[in-house]
Amino acid sequence: MNVRRLIPATATAAATALGLAGLSACSTGTAAANTDKFDVVASFYPMAFLAERIGGSHVHVTGLTKPGQEPHDLEISVRQRVQLEESDAVLYLKNLQPSVDDAVAQSDVRTKIDAASLTTLEKHGNEVGGHSAEHDSGDDTELAGLDPHIWLDPVRYAQVAAGVGKAFEKADPKHAADYRKNTAALVDRLDALDTRFADGLKNTRSKVFITTHAAFGYLAERYGLTEEAINGLDPESEPSAARVRDLERMAKADGVSTVFYETLVSDKTAKTVAQDADLRTDVLDPIEGITAKSRGRDYFSVQEANLRALQTALGTK
Repeated sequence: MNVRRLIPATATAAATALGLAGLSACSTGTAAANTDKFDVVASFYPMAFLAERIGGSHVHVTGLTKPGQEPHDLEISVRQRVQLEESDAVLYLKNLQPSVDDAVAQSDVRTKIDAASLTTLEKHGNEVGGHSAEHDSGDDTELAGLDPHIWLDPVRYAQVAAGVGKAFEKADPKHAADYRKNTAALVDRLDALDTRFADGLKNTRSKVFITTHAAFGYLAERYGLTEEAINGLDPESEPSAARVRDLERMAKADGVSTVFYETLVSDKTAKTVAQDADLRTDVLDPIEGITAKSRGRDYFSVQEANLRALQTALGTK
């Protein structure tokens, strides 16, 4: 199935001016829609991964965020707006990438799938986890809005996958049976991953870990851990001197061994905090994109690497 719509005249004119008429159909990260498959535009890697696993051979997925690009920094180009208009569906996570939100709102694409609407989101600050779903670090300026990092919790990600599968079935009923089958297989794997995390983190010497930014709040809550973030939800923000001192005291009190940094953001802050507190550093990947630096080839293998890193840092008994 590939339902075509008329592209707005302004978008067509802009595309022509940029010489985009010859775009060819490729896989995630490059050109274009107008293929003989169900064409899906995905905002960034976790959405593209779902679309490819659920859609299988019936879909053509175009990713808006290039591998290695920080998703929060994405600015939609004219060419990408054209891709969006020419596609059958868009899969995105509202409030993570403002440029994508604006483009989707202005688009006439027939099927718009907001992953944030398919599960529950919570408000997270610099400290997340333990027994409470919402923590106040004592400084209201550190509390952001709803935390978008739902894909790092296998249970929430499975809920999103189920919703995406149903949306694909409705939009492309010709292949509904395959979408149901693929969705069920993906949910089963996510359920198994959830079990591996639960079992693997059940008995650890410490339950507290430090990260550069608060991406792992849902994961921490799911498995009874506490994430202490140097920065808040913004990976580029700078921590205050008071926050760094608090982290150093907390690390000693809670037996923290490691400061985690991520692959798409500089490790400078993590190394500075680690050096001052006499801690080591390691990677905990928020899986916002897969690059040569990633400890795995896809979502599942990187999550397995994350589990091993947490077990080492927390001290598996």
